[in-house]
Amino acid sequence: MTPSKKSTRGLKPGQPRAKGVSKSSKAGLQFPVARIRRLLKKGRYGDRVGTGAPIYLAAVLEYLTAEILELAGNAARDNKKTRITPRFIQLAIRNDEELNNLLSGVTISEGGVLPFIHVTLLPKKTARTSSQAAAE
Repeated sequence: MTPSKKSTRGLKPGQPRAKGVSKSSKAGLQFPVARIRRLLKKGRYGDRVGTGAPIYLAAVLEYLTAEILELAGNAARDNKKTRITPRFIQLAIRNDEELNNLLSGVTISEGGVLPFIHVTLLPKKTARTSSQAAAE
């Protein structure tokens, strides 16, 4: 009797069994499809979970994560830093119109606020007279 429950039909004696291929690698994703399927079933979001639902959800989550990380990496590079902090994630999300709309109700811990100074609080630009301009 073999220790695993996989069928040995079609294998010659002594022939090694092929390794299994994950659903994530079949779909070409990095996010775990099997884990998302398990969480969907355990969360009781519906009576049944289709085969395509966890794959689609994993792809959407992977895309959103990649988008946020790319923008946060650009923000970190603009500030001459090599580490992405919650502050850079906050700046990336709030400066992107679509991500800001999607995550408008989300508070990012240690994210800070966007820099903004109202126009009336900025120092007045003094008009230069023609005599001052001619003197220079």
